[in-house]
Amino acid sequence: MIEITEGSSPLVLGLPHTGTTLPEDIAGDFNEVGRALADTDWHIHDLYAGLVDATIVRTPIHRYVIDVNRDPSGDSLYPGQNTTTLCPLTDFDGRPIYAEGKAPKPSEIERRCAVYHAPYHAALEAQLARIKAQHGFAILYDCHSIRGNIPFLFDGRLPDLNIGTNSGSSCATSIETLVEQACIRAGKYSHVVNGRFKGGWTTRHYGRVAEHLHAIQMELAQATYMAEAPPWTFRPEKANKLRDLLREILTTLTNWKPA
Repeated sequence: MIEITEGSSPLVLGLPHTGTTLPEDIAGDFNEVGRALADTDWHIHDLYAGLVDATIVRTPIHRYVIDVNRDPSGDSLYPGQNTTTLCPLTDFDGRPIYAEGKAPKPSEIERRCAVYHAPYHAALEAQLARIKAQHGFAILYDCHSIRGNIPFLFDGRLPDLNIGTNSGSSCATSIETLVEQACIRAGKYSHVVNGRFKGGWTTRHYGRVAEHLHAIQMELAQATYMAEAPPWTFRPEKANKLRDLLREILTTLTNWKPA
């Protein structure tokens, strides 16, 4: 069941990786690593809650079941680099997440696409269409977080704030600039634009500027608001400072108008 909260501003928040639900018919196929759900975008729905008037689309299904931010065709977002797939077989450290012989076959991947991936994107499409009909344009802000140190995926320490616009093609230049300027003004966090994370399939698929649909991804290093180790504890004192910046970013986006 896709969770939808309808707002009236031009802004839609996508929450593809905050779910922790493993359907009963799938849960038993995971090994201990898989059942730990380590690669969840922990607490992101709480971090963004109540900041501005925005539409929110969230799936409760965990990304290990199927990653709704991956191309349903199975094509890699980052050819030649380590990454996880549409139905991941490993965690972010490269460790298998399925019990021996239990990895999903192509027919099962196709079923999961139909049951979990397609409904999420149908909901996003519908909400973006509703917002565009109301305002003449829509902005999709895709909300993510990740551990700051993951050698399997990237070298060194990830910046605190990682802005992705598919190398500038998924939104108006002024949107990218406004988000980056807010990060700079905050003065507390490191940031990068189109670094290791340039935006997932959601950003790339819905960022259709010629159709007045704009998309931008924010990947937060989890240390900015929580503990980056089990039990993945939310840190209110850090989170509240970050929420101030996120509120400024989202408020700016709700007030943005096309040139």
